[in-house]
Amino acid sequence: MDATPAGLLFTAFERSGDEHAAPVIARLRSLHPELPIYALGGMRMQAAGATLLDLSPQHGTMLLDALGQVQTHLKRLSNLKKWLTEHRIRALIPVDSPAANWSICSLVRKTQPQAKIIHLVAPQLWAWAPWRVRKMRRLSDHALCLLPFEPAWFAQHGIQATFVGHPVFDAENEQRRIDAAHATTLPQAPMKLALLPGSRISEIKSNWPTMLAVLRELEKHHGTGNVCAAVGAADAHIADMIRTSLIPVPNESTPSSSLIVKVDATDEVLDWADVALLTSGTVSLHAAAHRKPMVILYNLNRLTWMLVGQFLMQTKTFTLPNLISEGQGLGRVVREFVPHFGEVPPLLEAVQTLLTDPAARVQQQTGITRIMQVFEGMSFADQAAGKIMELIGRP
Repeated sequence: MDATPAGLLFTAFERSGDEHAAPVIARLRSLHPELPIYALGGMRMQAAGATLLDLSPQHGTMLLDALGQVQTHLKRLSNLKKWLTEHRIRALIPVDSPAANWSICSLVRKTQPQAKIIHLVAPQLWAWAPWRVRKMRRLSDHALCLLPFEPAWFAQHGIQATFVGHPVFDAENEQRRIDAAHATTLPQAPMKLALLPGSRISEIKSNWPTMLAVLRELEKHHGTGNVCAAVGAADAHIADMIRTSLIPVPNESTPSSSLIVKVDATDEVLDWADVALLTSGTVSLHAAAHRKPMVILYNLNRLTWMLVGQFLMQTKTFTLPNLISEGQGLGRVVREFVPHFGEVPPLLEAVQTLLTDPAARVQQQTGITRIMQVFEGMSFADQAAGKIMELIGRP
């Protein structure tokens, strides 16, 4: 064991985990520059000040995407086990991705039982497979929750948890939204639609064809000159997938000419649009931060849902704005189609209502504004960094 002071180890295996951990690392680094911070993660965590032990995959949840990832993860565990014999840590901070992080939590429990395990972005045990709560109790000292209703649920199941706000609503991101609004080059049109199909390749494959079909139906009803849509693609690879889907197929009608694909421009696209059609996930909170009327979907295989999915899920509400609203004792505030099985007409009706009825848009915006008040005045990075330091016994 070397003489370096015991530090913190962050582990993240998805793009969102990298994004969530980075501001917390940056805040810890600025407040406690003497504290060693290590990471299995992405480039954002490294840029924030962490010493990167390994660059983890950032394309979907590890161990669930491909069997080939299992061997990679086993090798990573072996390397980490050796590293832990040489370095003491005050705390392990796993960030989301429980499928990948449980094994790391277990390794730390066995090799350094004195180390705290502090989950940043609590696993959504309340939503599905709740039997995992036993594992969570064993492999957790505290959970830092991004959603306001989560601490009460965890407390009922014997797990200590704290609501720390959400990075989407931090002041820095509010400034980014303002800058995006001023910098947009997107064209004006009577009806402007944001399409946000997700950040994972599997999500694009499942949801994008349905979104495109909704757009084409809107163009048929209202004319291509009256409808303009912009896609917020998470990265260049996803943008290429979407552009490829627009290449004309022989004997088929010409694809939409009113569709614009933007890379890493979610705020610009949302600020510009009148309405958003998006895949269920964190992006719904981005839309809420813009007070943007929205319709949310998530396509699933019908047979898989009937045989497996419906028995795993513990909630009848799936989208974050509606979950937050119901947690406050209110009803749903946005239209959600989760699970959905690809049908275009119900989505078309919901989107068309918002595009053509100003009163419907205002009603949804009022509900969104009400539920977002719980995040006001909270700094995710400050709250999370402060709680981590409190839990490891430092001022």
